Amino acid sequence: MEAIRSLEPLFTEHNYTDFKWLDPKEIVVAQWVRMKCMFGCGEYGHNASCPPNAPSVSECSRFFSEYETAVVFHFAKAVDKPEDRHKWSRKVNRGLIKLERAVFRAGYQKAFLLCMDSCALCKKCTGVREECIEPRSARPSPEAMGVDVFATMQKIDYPIAVLPDYHDTMNRYAILLIE
Repeated sequence: MEAIRSLEPLFTEHNYTDFKWLDPKEIVVAQWVRMKCMFGCGEYGHNASCPPNAPSVSECSRFFSEYETAVVFHFAKAVDKPEDRHKWSRKVNRGLIKLERAVFRAGYQKAFLLCMDSCALCKKCTGVREECIEPRSARPSPEAMGVDVFATMQKIDYPIAVLPDYHDTMNRYAILLIE
């Protein structure tokens, strides 16, 4: 773990200072998360990195079991209108993708990012993985990978709650798996 902690200055260099280390075995993967994607999320079937363009929940669980280290990045933001979230997400996700690349180049060949929100790299997504405009950069969100973000963040004492109003400050999380 000491060698992996040497990445912390790299996180800070990329302006990510609110983070916590997480054992990927502590990531809660649940079928109910996929059901919420399928029945309740407007991104379902319209985003090349979201279900049904994502692995099954059991495949996601197996994927996490192949890692021994993860870092969670916390982002807090209030927006005036719900749609304002996408522009902010696009900017944050682009920066996180650069960080993933820097971690990879530091010798961690299995570095893999779960964006803090749906991919949002393109203003208009093709909705089809095979037609993705930025396939090298597109990444799924934790929810797209079946992660129960509420239960997982509660394990590491990060704030998370259902917000009664869009004007409230939201807490978003990205997960970078490192090996």
